Amino acid sequence: MIQKSLIFFLSGLFFTVCPVYANVLQDAIDRTAPYATITLAAGTYRGNISIDKPLTLRGKEPGVIIQGDKQGNVISITGSQVTLDNLIVTDSGTRMTTLDAAITMKQADHCHVTKCTIRNSLYGINMQSVRDSNITYNFITSNGNPVPLRGNALKVWNSSRIEIRNNTVEKSRDITLAFSQEILFSGNSISQSRHGLAIERSRRTTIENNHFAYNATGIMLEASQETNISDNEILSCRGVAGIAVVIQGGGSVRFIHNKVSFNAKAFYIDTKGHEKGMKRYFRNNTISYNKEAFHFHSTIRNNTMTGNRIFGNIDDVVKDIKGTGNGENRIAYNYWDRYEGFDKNGDNIGDTPYRIYQYADRLWQYNNKIKFFYASPVMSLMNFIAQLAPFIEPNLLLEDTKPIVHMKKRF
Repeated sequence: MIQKSLIFFLSGLFFTVCPVYANVLQDAIDRTAPYATITLAAGTYRGNISIDKPLTLRGKEPGVIIQGDKQGNVISITGSQVTLDNLIVTDSGTRMTTLDAAITMKQADHCHVTKCTIRNSLYGINMQSVRDSNITYNFITSNGNPVPLRGNALKVWNSSRIEIRNNTVEKSRDITLAFSQEILFSGNSISQSRHGLAIERSRRTTIENNHFAYNATGIMLEASQETNISDNEILSCRGVAGIAVVIQGGGSVRFIHNKVSFNAKAFYIDTKGHEKGMKRYFRNNTISYNKEAFHFHSTIRNNTMTGNRIFGNIDDVVKDIKGTGNGENRIAYNYWDRYEGFDKNGDNIGDTPYRIYQYADRLWQYNNKIKFFYASPVMSLMNFIAQLAPFIEPNLLLEDTKPIVHMKKRF
């Protein structure tokens, strides 16, 4: 083992000078016994390598580059207990149909990718049917193509017990978790991408202490269960959508102690008319300076909202389909900067509920042709007259039974 490691180390140094020796890295992997560690000196090594046994591939120093030939995967892992450490992985293929990636893992467990830089590749890390593995302290960016032609920075499919910690993702397309369970997504920074994190039909996902900024969408949940989202910042989502959080179906979504600011929509919630029981819990969040704080498609039902600070938004609550009615909600002890009630006994709880109605000036929410007149004097006048002497009954969208009068840092 010592002799093989020494031979490979010397070959690595030689390869940086004479890159014609294209198979040196794969040969070393093939010759090395399971559970060994291959240490690479700084230089460029030919990629499109495959690892099918327990092995550690580690960069001895900065500047260890594994470079693909722009076809297929740069590193393919089909064995368990593989570690990649301190590498630069670049130049994958560009075929969407084969999910060409810098690093791909299939049918593996106890694998680790740490302190690696991934660049100029279609997909960053592609994980399929992987168990008990970690992705930590990596930097991932894409190939510089327009967003529709980029792959995902990280794709996790049909996997379980995966920890994704302290990674930085910039200028990619999406991070996706699909049909997976027990995923921890913590301490990551995602910016200038399309979907910061998209979760589909997954269970028991924890999303904590992440920073999302300048993406089209921060977090998207589709038909997922038992999702805990806490202590994140979701800021400045941009583009046509500009939505911080999208929730479509699913249930047991807990959104706690997050900051959601400077977005077109803080929350877009697609509520199913047939759903039963409490589905979404919003507690102790700061929701500020968005165009819309809560945008509901269809009904407003099965939501618990307590202890949130909601201020500086152009609209607090929007519903874009009329006539479907509202369902059961538990809404109390939130601070709303538009609340105009009194607090006679000084307990910091309003004497009257905070009710959000849909008056004439909200007709644009149902008819985009009327949106041209949004915030115009004629619509404001109609709204003032409707509140002064309603000639038709306004729609009650949401009621906070015990609104907080003075804003505090935490409730």
